[in-house]
Amino acid sequence: MRIVHFIQSVRPEVGGPARGVLDLCAALAQRGHETRCATTDIENVPEAWRDGSQGHPAHVLLPRPARMGILFNASQEREHVEPLLDGVDAVHLHGAWDPTNLSISRVANRMGVPYFVSVRGMLDDWVMAKKGLKKRTYLALCGRRWLEGARAVHFTAGLEREESRKHFPKGRSLVIPNLLNLADFEDLPGPEPARERFGLDPEGAPVVLTLSRMHPIKQLEILIEASAILKRDGLPIRLVIAGAGDDRYVSTLKKLAADLGLAGPDIAFVGQVLGREKLSLYQAADLFAMTSAHENFGFSIAEALACATPVLVTPGIKIRDELTSGGGGFVAPEQAKPFAAEMRRLLETQDLTETGRRGREWVGQWLDTDRLIAEFEHMYSLPPEDAS
Repeated sequence: MRIVHFIQSVRPEVGGPARGVLDLCAALAQRGHETRCATTDIENVPEAWRDGSQGHPAHVLLPRPARMGILFNASQEREHVEPLLDGVDAVHLHGAWDPTNLSISRVANRMGVPYFVSVRGMLDDWVMAKKGLKKRTYLALCGRRWLEGARAVHFTAGLEREESRKHFPKGRSLVIPNLLNLADFEDLPGPEPARERFGLDPEGAPVVLTLSRMHPIKQLEILIEASAILKRDGLPIRLVIAGAGDDRYVSTLKKLAADLGLAGPDIAFVGQVLGREKLSLYQAADLFAMTSAHENFGFSIAEALACATPVLVTPGIKIRDELTSGGGGFVAPEQAKPFAAEMRRLLETQDLTETGRRGREWVGQWLDTDRLIAEFEHMYSLPPEDAS
C-alpha cells in the first residue's frame, strides 16, 4: 500500500500523539508499505526519514498554511497537497482540532482517496470540558461533518471510543491500540544499572516510579500526597519521579514534597531518562503509578508492563479496562488517600513479581506488532459499506 500520514508536528511536547504516529509509520514501512509522514515542522523527524532511506518512512515537509495560518489556500493545495496524495491508497490524519486536516481531507475527497482519522484522545469527556463551547462550535460548523466523512475514525481504547462517538453519531469507528516496539523489551538490562545510577537500594523501601512528561494534567500532586500519607502511616516508599517539564511547575512539586515532609530517601526527581537506562529504571521499581486526569493510552504504562512492573492508574486512563483484564494493572480513585490505600494493599499483600510476569505476558499479546499492523492494513482496505 501507499499511505500518507499527516500530523502537524512530531516534537516531544506534542506527547503521545507524536510517538503514536512515529511508531506506526515506522512499523508500516518495515512491513513493506510505501509510507510518508507529512508535517509542517521538520524538527524531531528521524534523520533516516528525511531522505526516505530504505525500510524507513519518507518525510514530506509541507509549507505553513497560508489561510489564517490554519488552512492551505488553493495554490498550496495544487502545488503541495495534490502531489502528496497522487496515487496513494489512504491518507491518515491525526488529531481532532487541527483545521489543516480539513484542507487535506478536502483534497483527498476531490482525488478519490479515502481518509482516516485518529483523534488521539481529543474527543474524550475530560478534553471536551476544557473550552467546551469553542470545541462544540467547531464540531457544529465543520468537525462533525469531517469526522463522519472519514472512511473510519480510529481510537486506541474502547473507553475512548465510547466517550467520543456521540460527537459524530453517523460516523464509522474502530479500536486499535497504539504500537509499542516490543523488540526493545526482549533483552532487558536488569535493575542494577538504574539502582546504581539513582541510588535505589533493593533492600530498602519499596520503589514506586512514575515516568511521563511533567505537566499539570499528570496530577503528580496526588502521588506526592499519597506518598506522604504512607510515610505518616508507617510504610515509607521511595518515590521516583522521572520526566522533563516546565521548571516552575517542577519547583511547585518539589516545594509540595518538602512541605509534606518528603526528603532525602523519600523522593527523587531524576529528570528525563531514556533508552536502556529507562528500561532498567522500570525494572528497579516495585510498582509503576500514573495519576493523570486524562490519558487516552499512556505509552509509559505499556512500557512498565513490558518490563514486568505492575501498574496502578487512575480512572482517567482510557485503557484501564484493558489493564485490569490483563492482570498486571490496577485502578484507584484520583484522590491521595484512596490512592495511598491501594498502593499499600499492593505493596503489602500482592505478589508483585508474579503480577508483573502476568502483565508482561499479556502486554506482549495485546500489543503484538504483526497483529496490530494487520488490523491497520484491514482498516486502510475497508470499503465504505464495510467500515462500521
